[in-house]
Amino acid sequence: MTLRIIPAIMSGGAGTRLWPLSTEDHPKQFHGLMGPRTMFAETVARVSGAVFAPPIVLCGEKHVSHVRSAFEEANTEPGAIVVEPAARNTAAVAAVAAALAREIDAGALVLLIPSDHVIANVAAFHDAVQSAAEYARERIVTFGIAPNHAATGYGYIKRGAALGHGIFAVQAFKEKPDAETAEHYLADGGFSWNSGMFLFAPDVLLAEFSANAEIRDHALASLRDAERNNEIRLSAEYAAAPNLPLDIAVMEHTTRAAVAPCEIGWADVGSWAEVWRLAPRDADDFAVLGSAAGADVANMIASGVRAVAIEGEDLVVVACAQGLLIAPRTLVRDRDALRRAARDIN
Repeated sequence: MTLRIIPAIMSGGAGTRLWPLSTEDHPKQFHGLMGPRTMFAETVARVSGAVFAPPIVLCGEKHVSHVRSAFEEANTEPGAIVVEPAARNTAAVAAVAAALAREIDAGALVLLIPSDHVIANVAAFHDAVQSAAEYARERIVTFGIAPNHAATGYGYIKRGAALGHGIFAVQAFKEKPDAETAEHYLADGGFSWNSGMFLFAPDVLLAEFSANAEIRDHALASLRDAERNNEIRLSAEYAAAPNLPLDIAVMEHTTRAAVAPCEIGWADVGSWAEVWRLAPRDADDFAVLGSAAGADVANMIASGVRAVAIEGEDLVVVACAQGLLIAPRTLVRDRDALRRAARDIN
C-alpha cells in the first residue's frame, strides 16, 4: 500500500506566556520567533513532500486570515481549513481531523501536530514518521522526545515492551513532574517527553474514544452539519463536546497506544525563557530578536520595536505595539503571572 499521510495542524490557543507579542488575536504561531518565517509557515513547510497530502488546519474564526497568509508564505495551499465555533481541547480537534481525513482518503494516516513547535532536524522527523507508519495502521503512535535534562514543564511517557525497531508500547502517561521526579525519570532512561504529536489511522482513533464517546459524537455531528464553502465551519454542536486533551480522553485509556522515541531537535516554544534558550546569543548570553540593542547586559532577551536595554541581568525585555514587558527571566515561565498581567493591563 502506498503511504499517504494527511497532516492535521492544530492552531489554537493564545500563547499568553509570550505576551505582549503573542495575543488572542495574533498568537505566537503567527510570529517569526525562530527565524524570518512564522512558526505556522515553518510547520506547513515541514509537512511537505511525496508522502504528505495538503494539510487540514483546525483553528478559530479569528485566525483564518493568519492561516491563509501563512500558506501564502509557505507557497502552498491547504487541503481544508476547519473553523471551530468555540475553543475545545485536542480530543475534539483530533476526532474532527480523523473524520475529515477519512472523507478525503479512507486509506490515509493522519499526522496530528501543533503549529507552534520547533523541529530543527526535519529529515529525522520525516524518518521517524515513516518508520512509525507501519504501526499506525493498528495503533495510535505518539512521538516521544529523548529528554536531555530533567524538565518539569513537559509530560512524560514511560515506555513498555518493544513492538519493533524504535517503537514501544506505552506503559503510562505521566503529568508534568516536580524537579525530583523529573530527575528520576531522566536517570531511569525509559521515559520520553510527550511532544503532543500523533500518527494514526482515522478508524483506529475514532474507535478508541469509547471512554469519552461524548466528545467524538459531538465533534462528528458538528462536522456532519458544518457549513462548507471556502472553509469548513463546524456547527454549534461542537461547543457541547467536553473540553479534554487527547492524552486524557483517549491515550490514558486505550491499549493501542505506542511511542516512537526520536531526536529531532524538538522544542515547545512556550515561554520567553525558552525563546532565550533557543535564540542565538553573544558571549554575555544576550539574545536579541527584532529591533533591539543592549549594553552591559547579561543573560537577557530583548525583542520588539527599537528596544534598548542597559546594565541589566537575567531580565526579559519585550517591546511591541501591544505592550511592554519587563520581568525576571525565571518568572516568564509562569503562565498564570503573564495571563494576569495581560488581563489587568487590558
